[in-house]
Amino acid sequence: MKQNISLVLSGGGARGIAHIGVIEELERQGFNIISVAGTSMGAVVGGVYALGQMEAYKSWLYTLDKLKVFGLIDFSFSAQGMVKGDKLFNTIKAFINDANIEDLNIPYAAVAADIINKKEVVFTEGSIYDAIRASIAIPTVFTPVKYADGLLVDGGIINNLPIEHVKRQPGDILVAVNVNAMIPVDKPVVCQNVMEVKHSLYRQKIKDFYRQLYTVKPPNHEEKLGYFNVINKTLNLMTYHTTKLALEKYSPNILVNISHEYCSTYDFYKAEEMVEAGRYAAKNAIDAYKEGLD
Repeated sequence: MKQNISLVLSGGGARGIAHIGVIEELERQGFNIISVAGTSMGAVVGGVYALGQMEAYKSWLYTLDKLKVFGLIDFSFSAQGMVKGDKLFNTIKAFINDANIEDLNIPYAAVAADIINKKEVVFTEGSIYDAIRASIAIPTVFTPVKYADGLLVDGGIINNLPIEHVKRQPGDILVAVNVNAMIPVDKPVVCQNVMEVKHSLYRQKIKDFYRQLYTVKPPNHEEKLGYFNVINKTLNLMTYHTTKLALEKYSPNILVNISHEYCSTYDFYKAEEMVEAGRYAAKNAIDAYKEGLD
C-alpha cells in the first residue's frame, strides 16, 4: 500500500521549478500525494499538480527560450509593480484550464499577504488562477491583486513554507520542500553544452529586461547593488526567515532542501536543470528518511 503524504512547497522564484522534480521522485518511489499547500512558485507547481497538468506545464517551461520568455512580460509602468502578469497567465491558460479549488481531486491551499489589512490570506476555494496570481505577486515586480477591501502580494513575505495550511489525514506523513536552504549547491550531472546554449540566449534577454526596467526606475550608479538587486535580496531575506520560523515550529517527516545559491529568482531558463536538482535532492531526502525508519 502506498504511503500517503501531505506536501508543502516553498516559494523561491525559479528555484521553485525544482518542486516538479521532487514530486516526480516522490511518485516514482511509491508515495501518494493526498494534499498540497504552497506559496508563490510553490503555489504554482502545487496548483498545476492538483489540476493534473504538471507534465504539460513542465513541457512548456522547457521551451521558455524558444517562446522568447521575455516576450511574455507585459510592463505596466505602474508605481505598484513593473509587470501586470496578464500576458503570462493568458499564455498558460491556453493549455491549462482554470478550475475552482474546491473541485480539485486533492485539497489545495495557496498563501498570499494582504498589505492593507496586514494579514495572511489563504485560498482554499475559488479560482485556482486567482489564488496563484495573488500568491506570486512579488512586491514592486508584479502588480498586486485587489481582494475585497485588501491588496494582495506574494505570500512569501509572511509565510513562505505554509506547513500549517496543508490538510492532514490520519496516517499520512508530512513532506516539506525548501528551495531557499542555506546549504552548498549539490548538483546532479547535467548536459553542460545544452545549458550553455540556454545561458547565452538568456543573457541577451536579461539585457532587454534591464533596459525596460530602467525606463521605470533609472539606475542609480551610487547604489553598489542596484535597485533590482536590492529588492531581490530584501525579499530573499524575508522569505528565508519566514521559512526558518516554519521549520522551527513544525517538524516534517521528510525535508527536501535545495540551496538558495542554485539559481537566482528569475533564472527560469534553467528549468531542466532545476527539475533535475529537485529530483536529486528528493532522492537523497527519501533515502535518509528510509534509513531512519530502519
